[in-house]
Amino acid sequence: MHTVDRLRIGVVYGGRSGEHEVSLASAAAIFSQLDPKRYEAIPIFVDKTGRWSLADAIPVTMSAGEIIQNQEAKGSLNAASQPSEAHFVTYPSDETIITISRDNSTMGQSVDRAVVRGLSLDIIFPIIHGPFGEDGTLQGLLELANVPFVGSGVLASALAMDKAMSKVVFSAHDLPLVAHVVVKGSEWEAAPDTIANKIDQDFSYPVFVKPSNLGSSIGVSRVTNKVELGTALSNAYSLDDTLLVEAAVVNAREIECSVLGNESPLTSVPGEVVPSGEFYDYESKYLDSRSQLLIPADLSAQLSNKVRDLSVKAFLALGCAGMARVDFLLDQADGKLYLNEVNTLPGFTTISQYPKLWEATGLEYSELLDRLIELARTRHHQKNRFETSR
Repeated sequence: MHTVDRLRIGVVYGGRSGEHEVSLASAAAIFSQLDPKRYEAIPIFVDKTGRWSLADAIPVTMSAGEIIQNQEAKGSLNAASQPSEAHFVTYPSDETIITISRDNSTMGQSVDRAVVRGLSLDIIFPIIHGPFGEDGTLQGLLELANVPFVGSGVLASALAMDKAMSKVVFSAHDLPLVAHVVVKGSEWEAAPDTIANKIDQDFSYPVFVKPSNLGSSIGVSRVTNKVELGTALSNAYSLDDTLLVEAAVVNAREIECSVLGNESPLTSVPGEVVPSGEFYDYESKYLDSRSQLLIPADLSAQLSNKVRDLSVKAFLALGCAGMARVDFLLDQADGKLYLNEVNTLPGFTTISQYPKLWEATGLEYSELLDRLIELARTRHHQKNRFETSR
């Protein structure tokens, strides 16, 4: 029976994006590390068609790479509406999945809770990476339901996911960025030669071409000439309607910092990613074990402090809450530091950068979960102080 001294946590994982497999691995780690004396964890699986269901079993602890390789071996990576054997998902019928109830059992006060197939949840821990999970859509659903949830709200999630819009905000806060240009899909479709010629004239190679609204380096291309440029833009346009072209930082060091908090966030020691390939692409992140994470990064005290300071500024500029991983590019030639992006729902396996950086700073994974849950409840309580109607 649900008691007030043990919180019921709904962990929402899976999702419709290309980062579905990463989410499974993140969720498996969370389930394994939540203290059963403090929490009752409920697995809520979202398949690649967007259908929500309660899982009969939690996902097993596998690396994202193992999950991806297993799915590829079965030829079902792009048709993962069928859950893997590790999930044993039982689909509900057409009954309502989420409703809201008022519960007067907590110290005599009314508390909003989500009800999923009759299960009252105290808080939601969304760990769906990428579009339809990290981009504000899922957060909007939870905001509408007035349910406490871990992580940033609608605006910060949407801004962080949209690399083009986040750069607008970062520029307004004088945060250091590489030279870049945004290309709308309609512009590329209407005049691809004109767009390619303009970029070819304005930028020196190499450049990076990215879909604006994807994560895990999906669709990112390193371009060294005009022919590759056209191919890369077409590839990015197949994935997103907004394209981003960035000047490359040649021989860049990739520095990352974890942020934790709400209005007064804390930062971890910075780490450095040493990719196995030319840059930290999808293969290097999940399928090539030769990539390394060096913690702490070999930086001077002054530069380390600058990374941490800029991480907080970027976090607050977007209006983030709970957690984020902030990624930088460090030019080895002149020592300049550039803000690359902010991830509001970073990979969360026990070997992912975000928790590993906190572990090196003195905060263990299970304690990190405790902090995130408490931050979410605090933020929800503060938001509910404001009037929504008269």
